[in-house]
Formats: sequence, structure tokens, C-alpha cells
Amino acid sequence: MPNDATSPYATYLSHLEKGELAYQFSPAANRAVFFPRVLCPYTGSDKLEWRVSKGRGTVYATTVVHPAEGQPFNVALIDCDEGFRLMSRVEDVAPDAVKMGMRVKFRVHKPGGENDPIPVFTPEAA
Repeated sequence: MPNDATSPYATYLSHLEKGELAYQFSPAANRAVFFPRVLCPYTGSDKLEWRVSKGRGTVYATTVVHPAEGQPFNVALIDCDEGFRLMSRVEDVAPDAVKMGMRVKFRVHKPGGENDPIPVFTPEAA
């Protein structure tokens, strides 16, 4: 039974703390699995392997959020080269300059305090 020390999410966070974007791979489905979980969503198998992404991907979709307070920011779906997709944002570029098909690279954003680190991306050419 997973607990805080062995849960898939705890393992994922420990990789982020080390600056790594980890994901799971299902040998039974021969597919990447993301977000971390106990069972493969394709086969139901509990045999999931941890792998570390090379941190490269392509923007699949993006939008700009205009909050009531604060600066606009983008939210993007990133297709990582290993075959999984995650929701994130692209930094170091104006929110409306993020385009579908843009190549991006991963880095860790550490918000500080008690907040968990999160994966974000920057343009690959930057």
C-alpha cells in the first residue's frame, strides 16, 4: 500500500527536487504513463517503471489567462518526446508568444514555502 514515502506522487516529487522530470512506463502497454499512479490506465497492471525524461517537448496547445489581478500568463499542454503529455506553462517569453508546435525544454520551478516544485518549460531556442 503506497504511503507518503512510497507513493507515486512522492517519487515524482523527489525527482523534481533533483531537477528531473520523471514519468512512468508500462511494459505491458508499451507506453509512457503520466501523471504518476499506482496502476497502468491502459492495462490495469501494477508493473510500472520509473524513467527520467530528457526534458524536451513540443507545445500541443496553449492559451493565455488574464487574471482579475496580476499579469497574464500562459497555460500549455506539452507533448514530451517520450510520449506523454502534461499541463504546464512556458516561461521566459511573453504569454501570447507561445505557439503550438514550439519546441521547449524542461526546468523546475520551486515556488518556495511549503509549495511543491512544479515542471515548467522555456523555449528550446532561448
